[in-house]
Amino acid sequence: MQPQVAPAAKPARSDASYKLTLMPLPTIKDLLADLESKGNDSRRKHNTKFGAPKNQFGVKNGDIRAIAKKIKAKPDEKHALALKLWETGNVDAQFLAALLLNPKSLTAKDLDTLTRSTSFAHVADWLNAYIVAQHPEKDTLRIKWMKDKNPWAARAGWNLTASAINKGTSEDDPEALLTRIEKELAKAKPEIQWTMNNTLGAIGIKHANLRKRAIAIGEKVGLYKDWPVSKGCIIPYVPVWVDAIVNRKK
Repeated sequence: MQPQVAPAAKPARSDASYKLTLMPLPTIKDLLADLESKGNDSRRKHNTKFGAPKNQFGVKNGDIRAIAKKIKAKPDEKHALALKLWETGNVDAQFLAALLLNPKSLTAKDLDTLTRSTSFAHVADWLNAYIVAQHPEKDTLRIKWMKDKNPWAARAGWNLTASAINKGTSEDDPEALLTRIEKELAKAKPEIQWTMNNTLGAIGIKHANLRKRAIAIGEKVGLYKDWPVSKGCIIPYVPVWVDAIVNRKK
């Protein structure tokens, strides 16, 4: 008979990330401590450059996603935890919250409140992508937000509008949108300019009959003309962006 060999014992671990693996539902204190341990000065400077408030640790997006994956709990438990994380006002905690929130557990009023309480554009974009875009009342909210003076609500509204145009599901009159964009883009707040510009670009790409007008508006406003981009990326300046995408599809 072959002798029984005892399995090798797993080495003991005491770091914060392993603690989170063992904890089905960590506390807010645990999560904030783990986020803080992963913060770095370079990321903080990057966030600050793009408008983030001082209440941040500077955690890389990949590390935030990794923490979210380690939280093993029911959707309603994750959702409750996410709301508490959001209430801290900490940028990294709100990034994490955007990955844990359950759109179906939010009323339209709840989502409107969350959207207006954003303080950093990159967090707003995660909230818009992962929660707003999945909400059953997003279309009703979009119509409301498109008329809103709150920059974060308006940013979300224009984001949904650009997305619908890109997907070919928009029921808006693209010519009317161009008229409004031409009138408002140059003087809009920075939070709104980004997604309004995305809508301008989407119209130029998806509506060949309006492409020249969209490009002309982009040239007239000149928004993001000098935007720094990495090699191989497309600048968000509409004349260059639209031309690049259209030519890529030929």
